[in-house]
Amino acid sequence: MDNTVEKKLSSLLKLQQIDSKLDEIKKVRGALPEEVGDLEDEVAGYDTRLGKFNKDLENLEEEIEKNKNAIKDSEKLIQKYSEQQMNVRNNREYDAITKETELQTLEIQISEKKIKESYAKIEDKKEEIANTNVLIEERKKDLESKRQELDVLVSESEGEEQKLRESREKASKDVDERLLNSYNKIRDNARNGLAVVAVKRGACGGCFNIVPPQRQADIRDKKKIIVCEHCGRILADVEVEAQPEEKKAKRSRKTK
Repeated sequence: MDNTVEKKLSSLLKLQQIDSKLDEIKKVRGALPEEVGDLEDEVAGYDTRLGKFNKDLENLEEEIEKNKNAIKDSEKLIQKYSEQQMNVRNNREYDAITKETELQTLEIQISEKKIKESYAKIEDKKEEIANTNVLIEERKKDLESKRQELDVLVSESEGEEQKLRESREKASKDVDERLLNSYNKIRDNARNGLAVVAVKRGACGGCFNIVPPQRQADIRDKKKIIVCEHCGRILADVEVEAQPEEKKAKRSRKTK
């Protein structure tokens, strides 16, 4: 047997065993980590929305102030035109001043309408802010509950997980870098996280497709790294199926 290949397979199997234990720990936690992450993103999204609403309120207040100043300016002009009308020399000047006065009166009406619309928008924004605050409080309560639940699960397995991660780091160093990259790539694509498996009952331990006898013999020899032709997983060994005691007893009687 090629000891180099055997050692590589042994290192990969050890790494797979560690990763499978880590996967079991994650499985116990279920979807909680993702749920916590989703709720955190949702709360952050609502906070961003609140920031936008508050900015909109500032802009509306500025718009109201701008229109109020415009009204004051128009009122000053009307006062000025009213004084000028007292000193006109002919009808043409009087009509011109009258038109300017009417124009400024119209400007005041437009500004007042804009102010009214801005106040209506402010009320709508305040309602949206209130509704968003309610949603934030609800999501924060959900988030706190999920975090506490996750913290309990993490604390129960924290010590074991830390030891496994340290073991994984050490085991990874015993695997050739190119082989480790292939292993990680296979694991990422495998639904059950298995990249290295044994042949069980004549089938791949990952996808359960039949492995031909000659290929099984090559796997036992461990002269080269062999992958499943169906799923691409590394086939590290062939498990021998134990014979039932009843069959052994029958064979023994026949021999006698």
